[in-house]
Amino acid sequence: MPGSLLWATDVYGRAFVLHTTGGCWERAKDAQLELKRVTAAEQCCWAVGSDHRVYVHVLPRDTPMRHQEVTYENQRWNPIDGFTDTLLPTDRWQWTDELGQNSQPLHSFHLPSENWEWEGDWYVDDESCGRESSATGGWEYAVDFPTTFSKEKKWNSCVRRRRWLRNRKYKAWGCWAKVPLGKGRPTPEHFSDISCGGWEMSDSPKKPISVWAVSQQGKVWFRTDVKQQNPEGSVWELVPAPQEVTQIDAGPGHLLWAVVWDGRLLVRTGINKDCPKGSSWILVDPPNKAGAIHIAVGVNVVWAITKDSKVWFRRGVNSHSSAGLGWISVGGELVMITVGPNDQVWGIGCEDRSIYFRHGVTPTEVTGKAWAAVCAPLAPTNRPSGISLFSGELTAPSQGSVLGCDDSDGGAPHLPKIASENFISTLVADRPARPEGTQEGQQPAGPFPETPVAPSSQSRGAERQWSNVDLEEIKGSSAVQSSAAVFPIEQGSIEVQEELPPWAWITGGGCEIDSNMHITWLEPPDTEFMSPSDSARDDRGYVAEDDSHEGTVSVRKGVMCWWRDWKPRRWEEVGVTLEQVRGGGAEPDDILYIFYTHNEQRKYLYAVIKEVTAVVPMPRDSMCALAIYTPERTKQRWPVLLATHSQQDLEDWLSLLSESCQESRAPRGAPSKRALWAVTSKGDVMVHEPSSSLEAPTQYLPCDQMFWRQVPGHLLCVESNSLGVVWGISYEHAAWVYTGGCTGGEAQGDEINEHTLTDIKNIYIYENQRWNPVTGYTDKGLPMDRHMWSDAHGHRECTKENTKPPSPLWTWVSDWAVDYSTPGGTDKEGWQYAADFPATFHGYKTMKDFVRRRRWIRKCKITLAGAWQKVPPISLMDVTILPCLAHSSLEQVPVWAISEKGDVLCRLGVNTQNPAGSSWLHVGTDQPFKSISIGGGHQVWAIARDGAVFYRGSVSVQNPAGECWYHIPCPPKQVLRQVSVGRTSVYAVDGNNNLWYRQGLTPSYPQGSAWELISNNVCKVSVGPLDQVWIIADKVPGYPAESSGTVCHRVGVQPMHPKGSSWDFGIGGGWVHLSVRGNSTEAQRAAAPSPLPSRNQEQVNGNMAAC
Repeated sequence: MPGSLLWATDVYGRAFVLHTTGGCWERAKDAQLELKRVTAAEQCCWAVGSDHRVYVHVLPRDTPMRHQEVTYENQRWNPIDGFTDTLLPTDRWQWTDELGQNSQPLHSFHLPSENWEWEGDWYVDDESCGRESSATGGWEYAVDFPTTFSKEKKWNSCVRRRRWLRNRKYKAWGCWAKVPLGKGRPTPEHFSDISCGGWEMSDSPKKPISVWAVSQQGKVWFRTDVKQQNPEGSVWELVPAPQEVTQIDAGPGHLLWAVVWDGRLLVRTGINKDCPKGSSWILVDPPNKAGAIHIAVGVNVVWAITKDSKVWFRRGVNSHSSAGLGWISVGGELVMITVGPNDQVWGIGCEDRSIYFRHGVTPTEVTGKAWAAVCAPLAPTNRPSGISLFSGELTAPSQGSVLGCDDSDGGAPHLPKIASENFISTLVADRPARPEGTQEGQQPAGPFPETPVAPSSQSRGAERQWSNVDLEEIKGSSAVQSSAAVFPIEQGSIEVQEELPPWAWITGGGCEIDSNMHITWLEPPDTEFMSPSDSARDDRGYVAEDDSHEGTVSVRKGVMCWWRDWKPRRWEEVGVTLEQVRGGGAEPDDILYIFYTHNEQRKYLYAVIKEVTAVVPMPRDSMCALAIYTPERTKQRWPVLLATHSQQDLEDWLSLLSESCQESRAPRGAPSKRALWAVTSKGDVMVHEPSSSLEAPTQYLPCDQMFWRQVPGHLLCVESNSLGVVWGISYEHAAWVYTGGCTGGEAQGDEINEHTLTDIKNIYIYENQRWNPVTGYTDKGLPMDRHMWSDAHGHRECTKENTKPPSPLWTWVSDWAVDYSTPGGTDKEGWQYAADFPATFHGYKTMKDFVRRRRWIRKCKITLAGAWQKVPPISLMDVTILPCLAHSSLEQVPVWAISEKGDVLCRLGVNTQNPAGSSWLHVGTDQPFKSISIGGGHQVWAIARDGAVFYRGSVSVQNPAGECWYHIPCPPKQVLRQVSVGRTSVYAVDGNNNLWYRQGLTPSYPQGSAWELISNNVCKVSVGPLDQVWIIADKVPGYPAESSGTVCHRVGVQPMHPKGSSWDFGIGGGWVHLSVRGNSTEAQRAAAPSPLPSRNQEQVNGNMAAC
């Protein structure tokens, strides 16, 4: 990056530049000019001098800087004289601009300042009409003003015009040139601060630049028409501000921040390429009570310094949010700070007045890692021999000088802290000569002003010796004048290396540094980074970095598709940024931003990761999508849907967001024994770590605030208990047991717990046909019919060619084939018949059946790595585990299951050390079953495939398989399909999604007496060891558009009120299974007496407290 310069000024007002390819600070020209503030762009640098005027320094370059003045000569035709300068009263002026709105005669054009010169005289633009001037004279013709002009003269051409040009060239290269105030405008007050930016807002080759300034009265001014070809601009325009401003800073883009007199901050909004001055101000509170004193702005970053010299970073600043969201403390103590074009950061130390660079700033680590001193000396100066290095008289320092010597200092100059808003106001008032009272071996603390030096009066022929100087004599003398040592040298030239001066101001706007660049002056000789603070210093005056209280901000950016939930409902490409804050002694505080455009306005959404309750993959519209839930969006049934362009991107973002959520919520590692397990419709396994308030009778934790995290795996259902035994069933009906391995957080257990988990899923599509009298059943349907190849409901077209696996993680393992096991039966060709679409289909044809369909099946397979171990060889349909209390101690954990054929099985040898058990024990039945559940007292309930309900008697620890089945009547006219048994409660769900509660359960009559309807709209129920009741609801009342499957909690369940009172709806939309049978965490409350008398374990229901 040639021409990349770092500009700085010292406390004497001298300007220096440091090149990225150089190694030394070089003194800028115009040594007599004293500067207070500097601000730089790529090719220019602006400054405020000690006279409070604005100066500009344009770097030399190969291409001259020219500006072209343009005016148009207009004429009208009349029958006598032809085309003349005599125009009608309603016509434009003879000399105007292109639109004819302003009068622009040739003599009205003047040079804007003495920094410009004319290049020749006015001339006609011969090419404006496309012909040589000899043929056309540069004229363009038209019927009248204003209209479209053309190069051809026609019979009705009554007016004509031609363009005149004159070029002026900028001549003040490589020096400081005073910027004119602007003629015809009110003269601004004296300036105290200046900043430039905005060159990245426009893609125009002219590169317009926004120059802002602050006057001594606290007013904000904007310089118009500043660009690379016109660095001076035109005029100063006042921009009203709500309060008096002390300092201002503009970034390369749209950002503009200012500091007001009381330490608060102002943010300018509405800045864009069409409105560079912006539209309004936003008042922002300072980082702390001390108030801000300095602000620095980059492309998407804002840094601040408070009056106690602390450094702060503003989080949440971006192209859609200029004000940001909050402050992060960053280590170090600085007096001022500046940000470069690519957000690199420099600062000046508060105590040593040295320049520091923020090491480690990258597009992802926006706050960097540590402060490193800029190791660049001053460029050596050549002095002729015969001239003493130091000559003259030592005078007492003036009161206004910053180089005054403190008598108690031993000759070292004392540099007071200088506030950033007025740190140079007295530096130029009186500048004395440098005292020579430095001890032997001690280097001066700063450079000396360039003053004329006198030749030495000593003889040149004799050998010269060093003179001894009595510092105590000099220091203690009360006379104004005192002798000073003279050090003569031999004839010739000598290089003098001066020590770095105390710096006052620095600007990085013209210094573009990439994190991969090799820059010598940014590499300290040792490997330890330094920090400008008040801690113990090393021999160079630097301080080792102490980041124990320092926060760092890292960002991850990407482009994703976002589902807009309001009209027009569609996917839109948006920018996504995850901002992560670490360190500083605080908890992780991450924020996810989504930037979008609505009605040509830049807007954004954000979600605090601490408030995110779930990040769930949700393939939608054949896209790799994920859903982000928060409590508020769960209540609104409106999760944030984001989609990536590839499966790998989706996995990366899922991993990043899940890790961020876990770090913010602190549940890391394997799920606890009391975790709630759930499964989504896509097979993703989710867990929630319960708290004691989850089942509290009052002030319970709402379901929408439950945090769910994903566990690697793909299952159809999961069951658990409080001893940590977890079983799952996959889509291919294979049994899996959880081994407690890593779940994306800290390692829990050995790597051998990680196994390869596979699952096979069936993909179905339907072939539809309609009958007609001529050809019979064909694939030619009516216009209002469903697609001839569709899904089960006929809503989407699903052909063999366009039907893909659920996600790229799945692969096909079979070809398409007719499915003869379609529910409802089929004929020998796999067809089902009905009167019309949609209707109930059956497996035989009748005279009234005019449509038919058949289901095609294809298998796909997924392979994952997770802490699941397969339990061969029997395929299962349902599984249940004894829901015991947390303090229970069982040698063998009862596990019951139903095989794919409908057989009832009891697993033997299951314990916490061997959750998979050893073998299956077949329990005889007279018909196939489909659902089974065991309660806390070893009571086993099951449902047959025909809907009949059974209770297994005499099940106990000594007799784990029980003795016989007792038939339980079903609810009237209902067929049950799922049952769940808790400590003392039994709930069941029928085929119409109604939830039933079994009344009259007693130890003497464990079968109960009757069924009571509790609720409808229930897909599945899970009853825990505390008789807590949770369900998967079909729909949420009032939100019919939401997909089926919502987690719900029964509120008000107590020992004396086991049926509860109402439902609390939680996360939803695609959840199919829930197990709370491991949550035995009781709320802290007075123990309620059990409604059942205590019994021995040998009895049917067992001893509840001993489970």
